[in-house]
Amino acid sequence: MNVATAARPREKNVPLLASLSTSQQEAIARIPPHAEADASAPAIDERRPSNIFIDQARFDLEWEHVFRALPIPVTLSALVAEPGSLIAVESYGVPIIVTRARDGEVRAFLNACTHKGSKLVEDCEPHAASRVTCPYHAWTYGLDGKLIGVPRAETIANFDKGDRPLAQLPCREAGGIVYVGLDRKRDYDFSMVEGQLAEDFEALNIPRAHVYGRKMFDLKANWKLVLEPFLEGYHVQRLHAASVGPMFADSPTITDRLGPHFRQTSGKINFDPAKLDPNENIHKAVTFAYELMPNAVVITSPYYISVMILAPRGPDRTMVDYMMLTREAPDNPKAEELFAKSYNMVLGVFGGEDFRAAELSQAGLSTGAMDDVLYVGLEDKIPAFYETLESHFPS
Repeated sequence: MNVATAARPREKNVPLLASLSTSQQEAIARIPPHAEADASAPAIDERRPSNIFIDQARFDLEWEHVFRALPIPVTLSALVAEPGSLIAVESYGVPIIVTRARDGEVRAFLNACTHKGSKLVEDCEPHAASRVTCPYHAWTYGLDGKLIGVPRAETIANFDKGDRPLAQLPCREAGGIVYVGLDRKRDYDFSMVEGQLAEDFEALNIPRAHVYGRKMFDLKANWKLVLEPFLEGYHVQRLHAASVGPMFADSPTITDRLGPHFRQTSGKINFDPAKLDPNENIHKAVTFAYELMPNAVVITSPYYISVMILAPRGPDRTMVDYMMLTREAPDNPKAEELFAKSYNMVLGVFGGEDFRAAELSQAGLSTGAMDDVLYVGLEDKIPAFYETLESHFPS
């Protein structure tokens, strides 16, 4: 359905043009009026070997030199918003607990008791808690990772609780995203997730947003095939012809590099910068789509923001943690109706169209039908993404 026909709630904290970062405003100013936009795109000859989507050796290379070497997004600040909250993350295949202790700091730990390694938190839902207790022998930890309780401690010779804290992982919160280094013995450079990217997300209010809906997808597709549609507009009027496609022009977007990340800025159909109302919700006229290096996507909509974290689990398997953020929790029936319809619509677009396309591509590439994948002019950001990704591989 087109959510434009749904009942509209009275808007609060409306995102206006002036509420955006200076960089976001400058990107909008570069969007040409739809009537004058050049729909042409450069003709390019960019290819990648098809085996980058199916080979175990390529997957292992990415896992070791990207996903274990870079700070990666694991969850949202909004899911551990209050001191005394935690959430477990399993999507990467490395059991993690993210906590916000009483001091307000976000920390990440391996989800393993330091007695016999038992998993401490068995689900992946947010919890309000002041401590976490092992279900096996009831060893208890504070949200700062310190071991604070051991039953029958007098039976353990030469024991000091201070010697057995949870295994802590490098962690940083920036722009409402929680980034973690998966290898506790490595040093990580978190500067790549700060700066303009975090400033943009602050302007979009992501750190203070409400998580209205969340769904995990287990896809039979390489993570890069899941990511690719969010780096190009070539598919929009074709794959999404019966859903959101008619809302967008079939032309190149305004693309900026924010460090290693990509920001695409596009006007909705019939966009005219001269007609922008400074008192109107800016997301009704403009869409921002971010690709966070290496594996997350943030897309704005008039009444919500979509966040997707794509966790690779194998050459042909990806876990996608989808979260729909709203500016506040619904507090009236019209707001609830709008958010519910929006949530069902966006799950249908991403799950039934984008994710389905990734699985279909994976199935075809796995046959060995072709040696390489070809990218056209409206997909020119994809080869640029691969250049950035592959820059982390050993030479």
